[in-house]
Amino acid sequence: MNKHGPFYCIILCLLLITPMLGNTQEGGLGPDIQDDDLDSGGDIFSDFNEDILGAHMAEDERFYRYGRFFSFNLALGLTSFDGNRGAAYENAPPTYGMGVYWFNDFQTSFGLGFEYSKHSMFIGEPVNNFRTNPPGFISISALRVYLAYRYYLDTANLGTAITYSNPYFAARIEYWYLSNKYVDQTQLPDDNGGGLGFSGGFGLEFPIKLRESYIGVELLYHTVNFFDKYTQKFAPISPGGYGYEDLTGNVYSTMVSYVISW
Repeated sequence: MNKHGPFYCIILCLLLITPMLGNTQEGGLGPDIQDDDLDSGGDIFSDFNEDILGAHMAEDERFYRYGRFFSFNLALGLTSFDGNRGAAYENAPPTYGMGVYWFNDFQTSFGLGFEYSKHSMFIGEPVNNFRTNPPGFISISALRVYLAYRYYLDTANLGTAITYSNPYFAARIEYWYLSNKYVDQTQLPDDNGGGLGFSGGFGLEFPIKLRESYIGVELLYHTVNFFDKYTQKFAPISPGGYGYEDLTGNVYSTMVSYVISW
């Protein structure tokens, strides 16, 4: 065997290993691993964060270009009751309403407003607090102020008719103020008082001119803690007689409005 054989083998191995060492030194961790992948100062979620930020910016730009910022509405409609209050009251439409809404985005808005309706009762027979002189005709005014929230449904993938109707869900916190005036008993003082209420329902807004004017329809169910909810003034004198044990009952409203937006 050639005495220089081992020496040649060592030289050959060095020649083969040197390029690999060079690649390792240049790349830091080898040809297939980059320093950036394990750099503690890097953000592995940077691409994800950029996508979210870009999506928000695109949505904001779309809202500023195509969305509504404020709307003002004038409304007429009907307010009715159920329960004992519904049996006692005669409704005198229309109900008047006015509100202002501001939009956070395409799907949410908040509003402030009020509604006013008139009703009446006629009690021509003696009742609990009117045993000698029946109260007769009573004129009732119902004023409520409210703070409202609306959530507009995303109808982009639905039919054109549904998309253009702008359907939404509505919820409100309300304060109701009732005034009962004894028209036939002028010597009696008016009964006045307030009560807290909540309501929920849905509505539609049909465009007359996109982003500028709409015709709105809203149906709401109200539950209200009226000040005279459990009054015994109009209770029957005897069991089964004429009168109303109390004035419990819920409220329903249907409003049609003209909406101006900008």
